[in-house]
Amino acid sequence: MKHPPRFEHDAYLQELATDLVETGAEDGRPFAVLADTVLYPEGGGQPADRGSIGEIAVVDVQRREGAIRHYLERPAEPGQVIVRLDWRRRFDHMQQHTGQHLLTALAHDRFGWPTTAFHLGEELCDIELDVPALAPLQIEMLEEVVAAEIRASRPVSVRHVAPEDVGSLDVRTRGLPPGHRGEVRLVEIAGIDLNTCGGTHVRSTTEIEAIKLLGTEPIRGGTRLFYVAGGRVRRRLAAQEARTARLRSLLGTPDEEIVAAVEARLEQGRVTEKRVRALEEELAAALAEAMAARPDRVVSVHLEGKDAAFLQRVAKRLSEFDKVALLTAGAAEGGFFVLVAGTGVALDVQAAGREIAEAMGGRGGGSGRTFQGKVPSLAARETALARLLARLGGQ
Repeated sequence: MKHPPRFEHDAYLQELATDLVETGAEDGRPFAVLADTVLYPEGGGQPADRGSIGEIAVVDVQRREGAIRHYLERPAEPGQVIVRLDWRRRFDHMQQHTGQHLLTALAHDRFGWPTTAFHLGEELCDIELDVPALAPLQIEMLEEVVAAEIRASRPVSVRHVAPEDVGSLDVRTRGLPPGHRGEVRLVEIAGIDLNTCGGTHVRSTTEIEAIKLLGTEPIRGGTRLFYVAGGRVRRRLAAQEARTARLRSLLGTPDEEIVAAVEARLEQGRVTEKRVRALEEELAAALAEAMAARPDRVVSVHLEGKDAAFLQRVAKRLSEFDKVALLTAGAAEGGFFVLVAGTGVALDVQAAGREIAEAMGGRGGGSGRTFQGKVPSLAARETALARLLARLGGQ
C-alpha cells in the first residue's frame, strides 16, 4: 500500500471497492493484503477492526512487514473485492479513543496528571496516570471538566505534517513508532489537544456523548483510571438498571434501601451459618459417641447427604475412641470416604487407606490416624470394607 490507507483520512467510510493483491497464511491463519482498506489494524492501544472481504469474515487486522494483513475465516482469491467495516464496533472504538485524548489532555493540563499508557478493552477502557492516587473528589472534578468540553462541541480533525515540523508545534507525543518514515499524522481537538496518533476518532467532542469515570487501582507507582464513553455509558446504565430492578423485586425494597437490605441478609446468613456449624458439631459428636458405643471393633457407616467436611468432623471425634471406622458419604456415582482409627488400635491407617481408595477406584491421603479420599463410585464399598477387615484380622 503506497499511500496511507483510507481509514486514516476518513474514519466514517464503511465500505470500499479495492483489489486483493496478496494472499497467504500465517501460523495456519489465511490472510489477504488489499490495495486499500477501511479496516484499522491493531495499534496504539486501539483494537483491530472487524468486517468482511466479499462474503468472507475478517477476524483480525495487523501490520506485518510494512503491509496490513486482513486475517480471514477462510482463504480468499485475488481480484477486485468489496471490503466492509463492522461500523458498530468501529464507532465504539472512535468514541473510546477520542474520549481518551480528551481525558489525557484535561488530566494533564488542568490537574498536572500525565498519562503514561492507554488501553481500550471490550468492556472497559483505562488510562494510566503518573500520580500515586486520586481521591473521589479529584475524579469528580476531572469528570466535570470533561463533560464541559464534550458539551462545547469542539471539532476533532486530522492532518499530516513533515517530521521536521513536529518540533515547532505544541504536540503531545511519547515519540514516533520505531522505523517510522514519512509524514506524521496529528489528531487535534480544537483548543484542547494536538497529538500524534494513527487511530480513528469522531469529528466532534459532541459525538463522544458522555464519559463516565468508574474508579481507580494502583499500578507501577501510578494510578489506573477506568472509564467508558459514548454508547457504553448507555449500555452500562441499562444493565445496571436491569440488575437494580431485579434486586428490587427479590428484596422487596426501593432502590435507596437495597444496600441495607443486602447487608441485613448477609448478616442473617452469617448468623445462620454459625448456628448450622454448631449444630453439625453437636451432630458429629453424637454420631461418634453412638458409633463408639457399638460392640463391633470396626464400624462402617454411610451418611447420606453429608459432605467430606462432615465426615472429617465425625472422624475427629471417633479418633478419641479405640475403634476403627470407615465413613462414606455421597451418591452411588461418586462420593467421599474417611478411615479413622483410635490410638489404641494397631493399624497402619495410611496403608489401609490407600488400599481402600484403590478398591473403590479413587485416591486420597492423610496423616496420623486419619485417611480421607474421593472416589468415582461407592459401588465397591463392601469390597473395600472386606479388605479392611482382612487387614485387621491378619494382625
